[in-house]
Amino acid sequence: MPFSLIPFILLIIPLLEIGVFIAVGSQIGVFATLGMIVLTAIIGSILLRVQGFGLLTRMRRDLDEGRVPGRELVHGVMILVAGVLLLTPGFVTDTLGFLLFVPALRDAVWRFARRRVQIVAQSSYPTDGPARDSGSPTIDLTEDEYSDTADPDTPWKRSR
Repeated sequence: MPFSLIPFILLIIPLLEIGVFIAVGSQIGVFATLGMIVLTAIIGSILLRVQGFGLLTRMRRDLDEGRVPGRELVHGVMILVAGVLLLTPGFVTDTLGFLLFVPALRDAVWRFARRRVQIVAQSSYPTDGPARDSGSPTIDLTEDEYSDTADPDTPWKRSR
């Protein structure tokens, strides 16, 4: 999405929300409308908690099996966005938020994004020791193997 569309979206969504508030409020009343907004926020927070913890479990399983949890990461971002949309007062944002909680829709977004995004994995597990390249002239030292101060007893001292 081009960044030039973001200001228009930020203008259109509140206008849509105001229009829907007026339409719904005129049909069912002010208190019922406010009650629906509070109810959708509560339901959204429950869904966020349930689906979020389930997602964390699947991500941990993938990591333990040595796989990159790319799909789960994308689903996690969409669940986070869904939670924010549901906690934002409004019927339009609530509708978008509830749609993002549908796994089939998230999978469709994942298939769309997977073709356009490249995920690069980097291991965070420690190795047995410092990485050494047999053809490299680099020597890796630990902190106790070097010092910033000169050793007066060194045999490498230059004679004057």
